Amino acid sequence: MLGLQFALTGAALSFAAARSIVFPGSPLVDTRSLFKRLSSGCGSSTATSPTSCHNTTVEIDTCCFESPGPLSTTPGKNGNSLYQGTASLPSSQFWDTNPVTGPANSWTIHGLWPDNCDGTFSENCDPSRDYTNIASYWVNNAGTSESFWEHEWATHGTCYSTLKTSCLPSGSAKGAEAVAFFETTVALFKTLPTYTWLQQAGITPSTTATYTLSQITSALKSASGVTPALDCNGGSISQIYWYFNLRGSVIDGEFVAIDAPKKGSCGSGALKYPPKVGATTTAPASSIPVTSTRPSSTTTAPPSTGTLPAKATVSAITSSGSSLGGLLSFGTWSTQTSGTYTLSGTTSGFTMASSKGSCGVLGTTFSCGQGASSTFSVVSSGGRLLVALGGSTAFSSDAQPSGQTQETVFVGPSHTQQYTLALISA
Repeated sequence: MLGLQFALTGAALSFAAARSIVFPGSPLVDTRSLFKRLSSGCGSSTATSPTSCHNTTVEIDTCCFESPGPLSTTPGKNGNSLYQGTASLPSSQFWDTNPVTGPANSWTIHGLWPDNCDGTFSENCDPSRDYTNIASYWVNNAGTSESFWEHEWATHGTCYSTLKTSCLPSGSAKGAEAVAFFETTVALFKTLPTYTWLQQAGITPSTTATYTLSQITSALKSASGVTPALDCNGGSISQIYWYFNLRGSVIDGEFVAIDAPKKGSCGSGALKYPPKVGATTTAPASSIPVTSTRPSSTTTAPPSTGTLPAKATVSAITSSGSSLGGLLSFGTWSTQTSGTYTLSGTTSGFTMASSKGSCGVLGTTFSCGQGASSTFSVVSSGGRLLVALGGSTAFSSDAQPSGQTQETVFVGPSHTQQYTLALISA
């Protein structure tokens, strides 16, 4: 399948560093502010709605429930059709060695598309939105790959029910749904550091070493909590599929990681993981997924060698170094009384749970009691034990909480309020 291939290196793509966009006849615009203004409008109803592939009744509002593919002709809310929605979303990454694509130490994005929960999927669902000037809407500094962008949007992006133009807020700019599609694809990729997870398990590119499929999938499941699917080409791993169900809209919904519903093409025997010989770039720590550009408060100190407390509250430390509230039991940031978390493991690898259940990252969102479980580590800085995921201590939210308000906690520094999370023994 022809796919979108790009790596998150600051020199390669403008949106990796600044997430910028150019509209015809307009100056460069920071897409983080554009994207923040774009809201699905699904609101709190998303929290109680079923995830895709798990609805037990027909979902009418397909602006807030992903139902890909052609819709029936029965009129429904928001101009959509009544449809028994099904969608699991594979987020696919390439490991290209011939020809070499992307940095030597990072997998690259293939794409993100909705399927029918059984591995089948529709394509080219709305030719009226086959934008032919994608580069004008999202600039690639390398000056290439526009055809990939156009293909990926036209083939897969137009098949999302939650990205239909009728689902967008009134007055949305032309192409806003395409911006949301690419933003989500990149944000999801940042939470899936395949190269780093394999490296941490001792699985690295080599011209001589081989690994079994079981070794690879076990290492990735240990790091992520789910089992991906892998494709091979001539006995060498070449592509990986991470699967998600979606609660709400692609724009701002909740991605729930799941085990791959089917196996890839790799066999169970010895598999090659060849290096990208001749790769001209190596992704710096600031652009490798999850360890992206950090705020000033994020430490690069080595992992802690101290003792992990059995129980702790989690305090938010702002860029100024001051404490501002902490995490409630659902995993949200608040200035109300913090929840108590149970920590299991060591400072080099531990899991978290609150009274609501296990805690982990769903898509780009930290939450508890939603079925996710991630493995975290501790980094020591200034006498504090900071929570780290994939080596990064950066977390962020759209605003600072106050009073009764709660803010969603996102992995990485991409949102307005950036901070770290410190464990306080309870």
